[in-house]
Amino acid sequence: MATLKITQKHHKHLNNPFPPTPKSLPFIQGTLLFNSQTLPPSQQFFSIGNDFQLLWSSNNGGYLSISHHSNPTRSIWSTIPGQAFVSAALTETEVEESRGSFVFKDRNVHLVCDHQTIEDIRVINQFDDKDREFLSGYVGLNQKTDFENIQFPVLLITGWIFNKKIKNKGSASARYWIVFDQKTSNQVGFHLKLGKLNYELQNQRSSPTRSGRYRRLRQKLGRIRRRKLGWCWSFTRPRGGFVTISSSNEETEGELKVAELSQEFNRVCFTYSSEKNERFYGFGEQFSHMDFKGKRVPIFVQEQGIGRGDQPITFAANLVSYRAGGDWSTTYAPSPFYMTSKMRSLYLEGYDYSVFDLTRQDRAHIQIHGSSVRGRILHGNSPLELIEHFTETIGRPPELPNWIISGAVVGMQGGTDAVRRVWEALRSHKVPVSAFWLQDWVGQRETIIGSQLWWNWEVDTTRYSGWQQLVKDLSTQHIKVMTYCNPCLAPTDKKPNRRRNLFEEAKKLDILVKDQHGEPYMVANTAFDVGMLDLTHPDTAIWFKQILQEMVDIGVRGWMADFGEGLPMDATLYSGEDPITAHNRYPELWAQINREFVEEWKSSRVGKEKEDPEEALVFFMRAGFRESPKWGMLFWEGDQMVSWQANDGIKSSVVGLLSSGLSGYAFNHSDIGGYCAVNLPVIKYRRSEELLLRWMELNAFTSVFRTHEGNKPSCNSQFYSNQRTLSHFARFAKVYKAWKFYRIQLVKEASQRGLPVCRHLFLHYPDDERVQSLSYHQFLVGSEILVVPTLDKGKNKVRAYFPVGEASSWQHIWTGKLFTRQGSEIWIEAPVGCPAVFVKAGSVVGETFLKNLRNSDIL
Repeated sequence: MATLKITQKHHKHLNNPFPPTPKSLPFIQGTLLFNSQTLPPSQQFFSIGNDFQLLWSSNNGGYLSISHHSNPTRSIWSTIPGQAFVSAALTETEVEESRGSFVFKDRNVHLVCDHQTIEDIRVINQFDDKDREFLSGYVGLNQKTDFENIQFPVLLITGWIFNKKIKNKGSASARYWIVFDQKTSNQVGFHLKLGKLNYELQNQRSSPTRSGRYRRLRQKLGRIRRRKLGWCWSFTRPRGGFVTISSSNEETEGELKVAELSQEFNRVCFTYSSEKNERFYGFGEQFSHMDFKGKRVPIFVQEQGIGRGDQPITFAANLVSYRAGGDWSTTYAPSPFYMTSKMRSLYLEGYDYSVFDLTRQDRAHIQIHGSSVRGRILHGNSPLELIEHFTETIGRPPELPNWIISGAVVGMQGGTDAVRRVWEALRSHKVPVSAFWLQDWVGQRETIIGSQLWWNWEVDTTRYSGWQQLVKDLSTQHIKVMTYCNPCLAPTDKKPNRRRNLFEEAKKLDILVKDQHGEPYMVANTAFDVGMLDLTHPDTAIWFKQILQEMVDIGVRGWMADFGEGLPMDATLYSGEDPITAHNRYPELWAQINREFVEEWKSSRVGKEKEDPEEALVFFMRAGFRESPKWGMLFWEGDQMVSWQANDGIKSSVVGLLSSGLSGYAFNHSDIGGYCAVNLPVIKYRRSEELLLRWMELNAFTSVFRTHEGNKPSCNSQFYSNQRTLSHFARFAKVYKAWKFYRIQLVKEASQRGLPVCRHLFLHYPDDERVQSLSYHQFLVGSEILVVPTLDKGKNKVRAYFPVGEASSWQHIWTGKLFTRQGSEIWIEAPVGCPAVFVKAGSVVGETFLKNLRNSDIL
């Protein structure tokens, strides 16, 4: 039976501008039964390693609860009394794909097992050969990796999941195993595995009466009793209903045909308790919300979309290209991780498509596409601790090179003369410049949608004539050159001045992703198709590192490592792995290749006379997954609209900055002014001067201060457009430089502890309920600078909230006024050029920052 259908809609040009919400598997959860002979009749504690314990209680139908020995009365994870916490389903799934956008639809639900039994809770104090064989064979643990550094005791919970008999359809059940083991002093690992499906058929001529169905269920339970199990159970009506299993034809209608059904579930669900007022934060880089309670959060890497619900642009994008508008949940860099306002935290391992369903007030429900799930439950007493514990495992970024955080990174296009012309204007305004980022270094071509880059990673010596001299001249002023690349290659047969045809080279080396016919998969991307590097092939990294080496050899010291989110669902990979699972792993592999090159290049220079710390390399990327912070050096938020809107404009850039920071992305930033402009006859989005100025003010307080001309430079206001924009840019480049001393400290802290440079106030004021509800409204830089950006057109006042917490007052940097009333919300004057920014009064950071502003003639 086929359970997966891939539908491609790359070239469908007239679409529903208001696409319906995809059908999805509903929230499934039934009752919990337990074995009263093998489980304690009341309650009992079981140790998990040295630092955790699990409580089993038979009260109210039975439940489990995990706590840390340092605070045994506080549960960090618990099930719902009398309710199943493991359930599963067998469904048909359709994945619709269009130019990097993906949507999962659950079509026919063939089978649901939503009731659960607990047969036994077994304590394992030491693995013998029999245990190893059992855990590797049945539970799926890897003997080489999962058994290393095991901290005993380990808990093994076993039982069954099953459905109550469906009229005329029979029933099904499957065994499950859950292993809980201590991973670190602050993390409990869990591994849930489902066994093969067992079917019990029922002929349609059997009695359909209620008593008959109960008789057969009692017979089933009787068979379980004959296995010497004593059950404490009761009949309760399951929540919701079952979707009946469809038959193959009318003649066999009413009969469950085992041969047509898979022997494994393709959905496993994990359900546990939550509190009504508990807020959920994280899930990677999210752009529309900070708190996800009440929402259903899919975790899948893809294009963020154009508009993401903001109108009318989402309408137009969806009409022209299938679901191109995206929605509030679409993102380049999701992560199956969260923390809550109650200091609970959990993340999934692996790369399967998953959905966190938080629509019920009293529980969390995770649906995973597969028959097993791994993850970790974290213990921490504060949000900062939880981030540290999370990044301790997934990895933390290296310290950023000093040069990229010293001044503005100037995004330019147009060729050598354009760069020199703008450089002269910047010098006249004494703008501190770290680098010129030349996205179009590879040359441009005209397509149906305008000017686009040639995806062939070598310098275009026609567009950038005198490249070496330009690099040398910039270097004398300590200004670096940065460029652009991505893991895709375009055929360049028609490019007039190319020296290499990288697409043909990769094709000959057989390192491109293949289609189902074994040919290079030509992936639809905007106005042209490209080949995509197969990052699972061992030769790919070797070859692409040579490309990067050639970039560095001509003076490049940094680059945007773009894309990584578009691996097709029906691709064939060298590794042979499922492309749906590989899809979420692809951006991590892309980051890993770039990072390995940076480290290899750095090690090759050690001990040489020419070694210079200021020559360090850096790359930045937009696509990512759970462990991208380990491999990536720096991130940017992708392609926001040049608008004031909430889902895909300047406001969304703040939400993305803060949500990613909670999820381990310590260094992040956005394009100053946004990226995506639209210049249609009816719908126009052009970067206004006011938006550009306000975005400069915002980004002066992020990790990197970088401009971008946007996808339509001529439609947008640019920092070099006039004297006002140039003066404003110079002013806030100097503001950015004025807190460099603190930025260096925060960069070190991020590398050592995983803490973000820009922080939601929740990280330092977790008990303040007003703080918990904040979104894009304000944020902290470290713990010492409070920024309340102006994010609305025509506004010159903002409301600043001063949190309840440590005894301190906040000083307004422009007027010196002190605000000492905690828990107060006050209107602050914020004219263009003087955004609402505060420092902790009397702090060393605050005093030094203000001193530097005065020395730069900013104050």
